[in-house]
Amino acid sequence: MAHIRIKAGFQCGTAFPLLEEKLVIGRAPDCQLRVDVDGPASRYHAEVYPAGNGAWRIKDLRSLNGTLLNKERIEDAPLHPGDRIMVGDSIFEFHAAPQPEEPAPAGQEDLRDVIDQMSLKTKRIEAEIAKAIIGQKEIVRQLLTAIVSNGHVLMIGLPGLAKTLLVRTVADVLDLRFRRIQFTPDLMPSDITGTDILESDEATGRKEYRFIKGPIFTHILLADEINRTPPKTQAALLEAMQEHCVTAAGETYPLDPPFFVLATQNPLEQEGTYPLPEAQLDRFMFSITIDYPSEADEETIARVTTQPRTLDLHKILDGPQILELQAAVRNLPISDHVVKYATRLVRATRPGDPRAPEFISKWVHVGAGPRASQYLILAAKARAVIEGRLLVTTDDVRANARPVLRHRMFTNFTADSEGVNTDTIVQKLLEAVPEPGEKDY
Repeated sequence: MAHIRIKAGFQCGTAFPLLEEKLVIGRAPDCQLRVDVDGPASRYHAEVYPAGNGAWRIKDLRSLNGTLLNKERIEDAPLHPGDRIMVGDSIFEFHAAPQPEEPAPAGQEDLRDVIDQMSLKTKRIEAEIAKAIIGQKEIVRQLLTAIVSNGHVLMIGLPGLAKTLLVRTVADVLDLRFRRIQFTPDLMPSDITGTDILESDEATGRKEYRFIKGPIFTHILLADEINRTPPKTQAALLEAMQEHCVTAAGETYPLDPPFFVLATQNPLEQEGTYPLPEAQLDRFMFSITIDYPSEADEETIARVTTQPRTLDLHKILDGPQILELQAAVRNLPISDHVVKYATRLVRATRPGDPRAPEFISKWVHVGAGPRASQYLILAAKARAVIEGRLLVTTDDVRANARPVLRHRMFTNFTADSEGVNTDTIVQKLLEAVPEPGEKDY
């Protein structure tokens, strides 16, 4: 008997037999196959119906978001064994006859399920964030890329550009714990990591130290204006960012995954600040620059935010699902061609490298290290996962080159005197560095 198996979404893993009557899919209580009532599917979204001689077809019921068959939007189409149907954020697989689940070679089938589901959830995440944040779509996509890559972000922008609101909204939509630390000149390391306090048992008179966890014990940590605190306190983040743990009084305390640090800097008023050292800058996967919104977006912001409104944000992902996505990013295969291109791009930032263009020697004092190659490949994989692709391309590398490289190159006096910044250098690198050819293999 033909059946449909739920691969992702509500009642995942369940198989529904296809009888002689149609099978309606939707959110309504009387649908034979119900999907998540809080999802983006319509009440009566699609139906699978018999077409004679054991054949089956699927028809869209004028749904709001459409019905996808093998990622193509359809109105009415025949079903073949192995076809994948996407309704809202649910994924179904059509089988012509009962058959056991075949083990996926090297986990590729499970990987495809995770990636298919993420491509749908990405649109929902961005739609939910857009309720609170107007515009800045590329910034939101870069934040998601860093989170599913298990990386950290340094965000640079002027005051009033909704940096804090953006991070808080992302934490709400991803159902993660959120803490904010306002970095000030008098902030101490123990204010971040936690401290030992002496407790006394009144009954026995025994005294012992107990560790009180600091605000770093969270999922998403906003380090606001990180350059306004001394290096000693900035360094308190280093172990947590790299090792995902905190050491205090000789004891090591692990941080609950996922753990993500977003640090902000105000490019104005640099007097009395403490620039992050190169070693700590290198710990950040991305450096993201937030600019002013477009005129149309700013008009919308001025109109919407000056009247009463209630934000009803739905939680799209949770911690375990994010950890699953991070594993999918690591497990996604990547071709030697893309690896060679990413590595060649990073090596071209170093003045002493034979492949470095002439303008690198002219403008750059120190180029990017090997960690840039790692993050560039991880970011390319994450972009493919977010967009629902199993194939990582050099376009994915180029799309992430700026946020990965801009804070890992250090310009010299010549560049500063000519007004050349690292964004300009990265753009020239993308134009100058060719992709590997046949002679490179």
